[in-house]
Amino acid sequence: VLSFIIFICYIASLAASFMMAPLLEFLLALFLFFAYASKLNEKFKGVHWPLADFLRCVTAAIIYFAISIAAVSKYNDGASKAAGVFGFAATIVFAIDFYITFNDLITFLKQGSSDSPEGHKTE
Repeated sequence: VLSFIIFICYIASLAASFMMAPLLEFLLALFLFFAYASKLNEKFKGVHWPLADFLRCVTAAIIYFAISIAAVSKYNDGASKAAGVFGFAATIVFAIDFYITFNDLITFLKQGSSDSPEGHKTE
């Protein structure tokens, strides 16, 4: 929802060139939400779903931080300032999500390491 609000703010602002990043992040988050909701993560075991979510969080936090600094410092209209402030809030939200997802990723990788070929060699 925050990505969609930022997208709307960038459309209404002079910094419309930044609108693509929030739109792509919104669509990617929507895809991952529906993938988890429809249990695609259980059907497609070849895809490392926690890693995909982790990379989405990391890249979103970095990109939102960068474009928020640019929007707040370079443009003077209110919509650009609002998009920058919402972008900083999104950076914090994605950093928290990064931390939570990192813990899930570590758990996922530890489960995968028990199925590694080294474990089968000892048997």
